[in-house]
Amino acid sequence: MPLTVLSDSEINAILYSLNRDDILGLQNNLADALHEYSTGTQETTGCCQSNQPQRIAIPASNNQTTLFMPASTSTSRGIKIATLATTQQTLRNDSLPSIKSTPSHTSTTSSSTSTSDPSTLASQISNISIGHSTNPDPSITSSQSTSPIGSLTLLTAAGTPYAFLAASTLTAFRTALTATLIFTRRANVHTICVFGAGLQALWHIRLALLLRGDEIHHVHIINRNFERARTLMEQIYTSPAWDALRTSNPKLDFSIVSNEYGEYTRLLKDHVRKADAIFCCTPSTAPLFPAELLTSTEGRKRGRYVSAIGSYRHNMIELHPDIIRQAVAPEHKHHHHKHAEKSGVIVVDSLEACMKEAGEVQQAGLNAEQMVEIGELLMVKKASMLEIEKGGEGEVGLKRWLQAGNVIFKSVGLGLMDICVGEDLVMLARERGIGTTVDGF
Repeated sequence: MPLTVLSDSEINAILYSLNRDDILGLQNNLADALHEYSTGTQETTGCCQSNQPQRIAIPASNNQTTLFMPASTSTSRGIKIATLATTQQTLRNDSLPSIKSTPSHTSTTSSSTSTSDPSTLASQISNISIGHSTNPDPSITSSQSTSPIGSLTLLTAAGTPYAFLAASTLTAFRTALTATLIFTRRANVHTICVFGAGLQALWHIRLALLLRGDEIHHVHIINRNFERARTLMEQIYTSPAWDALRTSNPKLDFSIVSNEYGEYTRLLKDHVRKADAIFCCTPSTAPLFPAELLTSTEGRKRGRYVSAIGSYRHNMIELHPDIIRQAVAPEHKHHHHKHAEKSGVIVVDSLEACMKEAGEVQQAGLNAEQMVEIGELLMVKKASMLEIEKGGEGEVGLKRWLQAGNVIFKSVGLGLMDICVGEDLVMLARERGIGTTVDGF
């Protein structure tokens, strides 16, 4: 059987060629796999949870961790091996760092409206002066690459190897593909905030624009390190692969916010409060913003979709535990202020994995009843039964919450996502003649 080998650049070539319909097709396949993961059995599907072993983490040199992630679908078996940067600092529940501000005399933000002249944006970015930086909260340094290095090996159900893929871009893409499953259902997506400036941030922005670009007006990139954010912005404005997405909507603009600016605290509050969707894409060990920005009376007025996918270990955390606790707290029927609707649960990719590995879940003290897997939720009629059991309105209430309420999605990543998306990429590569084929492997 021939073996298909796909490098990271070849995977990029495939992914950058995809249009909206292609992305929706990949999402549908992924949604089906996640639904089977949550509801299937070994007798009905290879995607069921019992066929997905827990990943193994082995400490590596230079403060890194290597993850071994075996998984299966009904048609493939496989394993992803990825090495990621980690941190030595462990965050205690009673010592969550606060967001610090810088002196007020420094510059604020880089904001640039959509333009057909990429050099204009590059010039504007390069002319921004950077103020005195703070000591960032405990975290992996933002100037350090946190993209995984590794590979995905795919085998047939009979055990014959048929593909070998680079894992860096694949991991970022499949994570963004999962995180935007709920995003596509949201009623309002005018303003999005993206924390981080690496591959995860790039693919969250790209998929958001591919799926809902004609409705998005503002994209705020928030990153501790200005240079990485500037590099991402320059790619968006100078790469031909971004031209159509960047220029098709005349109302679309981008901005960079870094805590190297004196007005960081004010801008952070303004952007988070006005956001319709927040994508957290950093392996942080401290909350990315103060809890009160979302938990206060003012912060609760707007319904938001908040996705936290960057932290994947117990000592990592992107969202303050108070945000999580408020999301799952029982709703008071009689309150004096207008609040966006909530459901009493957060959405996760895997109950078992998040209970074991997600810092937000552990530090907020959540139990299994306060979480629902995205694979259950995506099938609205089935998920509505759970909502009725909790005293809700069933399908009507569930749809209203998914479209306009406060929805938090927490993901630590599943090998199943890699296998499912990897299968589709191999099929696309073979159709388009991309990659290296090793005959008779």
